[in-house]
Amino acid sequence: MRSRLPMYKDLVSDNIILRKRIEGIGVIEPELCQLYGATGPVSRGSGIGYDVRRAVPYSVYPKLDFEVPTSNLKDARGRYDVRMIEMEQSMRIIEQCLEQMPEGDILVKGAPKPSWKVPKGEAYFAVEGGRGKIGVHVISDGGKNVYRTKLRAPGFSNLSLFAEISRGTLLADAVAILGSLDLIIPEIDR
Repeated sequence: MRSRLPMYKDLVSDNIILRKRIEGIGVIEPELCQLYGATGPVSRGSGIGYDVRRAVPYSVYPKLDFEVPTSNLKDARGRYDVRMIEMEQSMRIIEQCLEQMPEGDILVKGAPKPSWKVPKGEAYFAVEGGRGKIGVHVISDGGKNVYRTKLRAPGFSNLSLFAEISRGTLLADAVAILGSLDLIIPEIDR
């Protein structure tokens, strides 16, 4: 993958046709990202350097060296640029994880199956997904099953920006803006 990045730059990133389609359209000011709760590459494409893995470190991320890419372009091109840099940073993370992985078996043989009893109360935890912040809010009454669960996926917040940032644009621009928001429709429609 790393050896292909220069080819992607030549064929796609520097392609004048793509650049004309995505530069200067779908501008999202940082304040608008915050108003709508946009996260991930959408907000980082507007210069907001927030990443859950850095803001509230979890798992192995505190032991890894990686950058949180941002762009101050604030347009579809800025969001594209952030995603291209994120591909390189993801490879960097994977390489470090492989270097730090201990030797030995992955699965413990004969381990008992876990039995869950969720303690009474509520908890919230967030992780950084490929499209932004994924949050899970759980409420338990102390029984075997969770009483209520609320999932926060980034797609709905990112889609909510569309009506405002596409106002007055051409239909072709609206398609490019939608693409730059990197939406997964089933995530939004659940």
